[in-house]
Amino acid sequence: MEKYLVEGNISVKAALMAKRREVYEIYVDEKKKDKDTHFILMQANKNDVTVHRVTREKIEELAQGKTHGGMIGFVGEREYQKIEEIKDPFYAIAEGIEDPFNFGYICRSLYAAGCNGLIVPQRNYSTAVTTVTKSSAGASEYISLIVSDDIPALVTDLKKKGLPLYCAMRKDAIPYTHANYHQGFILAFGGEKRGLSKQLLALSDQNIYIPYANDFKNALNGASAASILAFEAFRQRDDQKTR
Repeated sequence: MEKYLVEGNISVKAALMAKRREVYEIYVDEKKKDKDTHFILMQANKNDVTVHRVTREKIEELAQGKTHGGMIGFVGEREYQKIEEIKDPFYAIAEGIEDPFNFGYICRSLYAAGCNGLIVPQRNYSTAVTTVTKSSAGASEYISLIVSDDIPALVTDLKKKGLPLYCAMRKDAIPYTHANYHQGFILAFGGEKRGLSKQLLALSDQNIYIPYANDFKNALNGASAASILAFEAFRQRDDQKTR
């Protein structure tokens, strides 16, 4: 049985509340008495999760970093979602994101902006669970993750259902604010070094770009681009709801 480490109240709480993976046991500083900790331990008790009240020194031995705040948890493999489970699709595709911190930041921004399906290539982030959950502030647990070993084929199927694909690519592009995000759609962006694959770009219904205020030739990092694009989609969709 493989176990992975999550550190800090936010990450442990997300693993418990999202129910995307098994939570096996929690270690908490015996002197930790705050309201948030009390809530987490209540949830652990409801879900029959073993809780160990231990010294801070014991937690230091088990933790990877120093920002655990007196709580860590050991969890199982993440369960991934199926594309068919998602209604009112606001999909995002993240390609070429190698850094687990960056991936965590992307999950945080997308989830906050209402993305309900993050499509990622077949890759094992299991060894980076601690980093991803912490950098995403738990959003990596809550967001629906769809793993695909053939993203272009998946996108082709989604396009047949009438979902447009918007690719973050400057060639033949319109400003990202001019795209229509009111209905279901797919938003694709890549890492700042390699960008999106040729196979995915070939499927694009419309390329979009982020205008700059200054004459700057370099790409934004994946997390920054994801935030800007996703929150414009949220703005448009929220405006539509209030009309």
